[in-house]
Amino acid sequence: MNSSFSLKKLAKTIRRVGLVANPDKPSSVPLIRRAISLIRASRRQPIADVTTAALVGMELSTCPDVASLAKVVDFIIVFGGDGTMLRIAREAAGSRTPLIGINVGSLGFLTDVQAHQLPLALKQIWAGETILESRSLIQATVKPHPERVHEIALNDFVISRGATPRLIDLDVTVDGESLTRYRCDGLIICTPTGSTAYSLSAGGAVVSPTADVFTLTPICPHTLSNRSLVVGMNSTIQVKVLSRRADTYLTADGQKLIPLSANEVVTIKRSRHSIQLLHLAAVRSSETLRKKLNWSGSHV
Repeated sequence: MNSSFSLKKLAKTIRRVGLVANPDKPSSVPLIRRAISLIRASRRQPIADVTTAALVGMELSTCPDVASLAKVVDFIIVFGGDGTMLRIAREAAGSRTPLIGINVGSLGFLTDVQAHQLPLALKQIWAGETILESRSLIQATVKPHPERVHEIALNDFVISRGATPRLIDLDVTVDGESLTRYRCDGLIICTPTGSTAYSLSAGGAVVSPTADVFTLTPICPHTLSNRSLVVGMNSTIQVKVLSRRADTYLTADGQKLIPLSANEVVTIKRSRHSIQLLHLAAVRSSETLRKKLNWSGSHV
């Protein structure tokens, strides 16, 4: 279950702040340097992973990677877009260290703090005026497979065809019961967090981040009656690859690519890990949706 609560009691214990950036976005360097100055001015210690430290070119305490950084800091500031946040979320999985994203990308559903809000964000964190929200991760295994496959994702797993424009056949069961056989370009299995990503583009519903569900959304299904489906997140979803003539792949958050063969079964369920996201107290998910999706209309 997702939950949110005030951090007033925890704010006083914050002493070390982690910094992680997308190395492909050098435009974020001035912003990271400003964050370092603000953190030091508050008499707290900034610590970065080695890649971020090299990017900013400043004398900093460092950790070799995000996983080790998450173990020694009280929260992590992520500078980048949603893709950066997805990567950091997977690398920090299991640490319970909160993440807050500063958006230097495009849409920014996960990195919902804008660059100009950095001083405000830190001020609210020091005062305990932020919201901590738990988001579920999901996991996937593939059997039988030549290599052990165990991946986690925050947004989604996608089973899709390769470059050849040929439909693939997927047989889907939920909790051991046959659901349907999809003939399609692919299938997206996403969390509520991922409902505003690829699933939305493929016609899936926008799901509240507090909902405890999976959404299964076929990509360009051959049968028009195959629609997006919502099932409980305690379900176990199994997808068997039936196609022999088309290349098929499994991706995790659009960043990990695993080739699949006929008769291999992808099993997807809730992970025992989750991540904690920090949000400014004034920012609500409905407000983010209105801004990012350009929703408009009168309010009764």
